[in-house]
Amino acid sequence: MTMPSIEVILYIGAIGLSIIGLAGILMVNNVFRLVLALVMLEAGANLLLILSGFREGGIAPILLSTAGTEGAIGVMNDPVPQALVLTAIVIGVGIQALALALIIRIKHQYGTLDMKQIRETMENDIARNAGVAAPASAHAPQAGLLK
Repeated sequence: MTMPSIEVILYIGAIGLSIIGLAGILMVNNVFRLVLALVMLEAGANLLLILSGFREGGIAPILLSTAGTEGAIGVMNDPVPQALVLTAIVIGVGIQALALALIIRIKHQYGTLDMKQIRETMENDIARNAGVAAPASAHAPQAGLLK
């Protein structure tokens, strides 16, 4: 049995990271875990972008020759995906810092990181400030209908 190439292993890892991140986004109710799932999805997407410019046996685009070959230019890795991923990493770190600051603010304001409890408390606060009744479930029995 032959070993899979490094590209296949990296693609499996990138797709696996993306799937784990997406599953985390869809399944968690904790805001902090949601941010961690987004980080994993971002890491998988960045790895996929880097792999799109990878060439087997390729050299860095800044090098003009490989060791032992004077003046001969070999196959180069594409530098554009590398630049895009570097930019995406910087932007992602900024967004993560902002998200963590907001999570800390939410924890101080509502005392929990559970999205359902935060949503209920927020809806009640908005209703109280607007002077209207808090929203209820569409499936809850109506008081006027029970005669």
